[in-house]
Amino acid sequence: MALLTPNRARTSSVPPRTRRGWRITPWLFLVVPLVLLLTFTYLPVANMVWWSFTSWDGLKPEKIFVGWKNYHRIFTDPDILQVFLVSAYYLVGAAIQLVLALYFAVILSFRTRLKNLFKGIIFFPYLVNGVAIGIAFLFFFRPDGTLDALLALFGVTDPPTWLGDPSIANYSLAFTSVWRYMGLNFVLFLGAIQSIPEDVYEAADLDGATTWHKVRYIVIPGISQIIGLTAILAISGALSVFEIPFIMTGGANGTTTFVIRTIDLAFEYRKLGLGSAMGIVLLLLVILITIVQRKLVPTEKGDLA
Repeated sequence: MALLTPNRARTSSVPPRTRRGWRITPWLFLVVPLVLLLTFTYLPVANMVWWSFTSWDGLKPEKIFVGWKNYHRIFTDPDILQVFLVSAYYLVGAAIQLVLALYFAVILSFRTRLKNLFKGIIFFPYLVNGVAIGIAFLFFFRPDGTLDALLALFGVTDPPTWLGDPSIANYSLAFTSVWRYMGLNFVLFLGAIQSIPEDVYEAADLDGATTWHKVRYIVIPGISQIIGLTAILAISGALSVFEIPFIMTGGANGTTTFVIRTIDLAFEYRKLGLGSAMGIVLLLLVILITIVQRKLVPTEKGDLA
């Protein structure tokens, strides 16, 4: 106890002004990020909210207030409602993508030959630029392209027009999206699975647990937070798909997504007020999905007991 007395004396001898300075220091480091966040995120969103209640065309200085007219049109115009149905293809693709990513992550988390090679193969598409992927799959799906040549080897001589037929064009684009983004979810799942202590698996082996039991009672509960996070990213990404359909079809043949329609209305048809309202609706949908996910998936760490 006597040894602690000098330390206490030195601590108490720090001037109050110095202690207050240390308390302010962390906030000083946050000033620049907060200013940038307010300038480039919250202020533009606030402007977009105001524009969504006007009929502004983006050029004229006056902004005529129209109330809820833009929002009413979003939920009553058949042309705009159609783009919500297009998002359903990507939602299904997102679900398939999560299942495949989790499946490969589980397999490659255990002892598998050449697992590092397979990890690189699965993650590589995510590293490729989206424009390059769109162009590559444009040649892959075109008539007499790579896919048709592969099908010809199996005797399919009359394949459909993959991007020209409205009934299957969205399936082709959703497949492309799954191929590109599965690598990201795979890496997230793989890192979460490998963070589970080895002692848990050893205890399960002593209890005679099978691989399925380990996946069901150890892996899934242990990475529940990551599953929830990837679900939010996948669903919000499905609602805001842009680059792949824009590059491959330009929104033709019934492949126009919500973001493509928003950009067309705002910048091509000079209806910036309506486009802003669609952007706000998309933001609210993502926030709603996040709230629902947090209610369904607990925020505490998974219980492996």
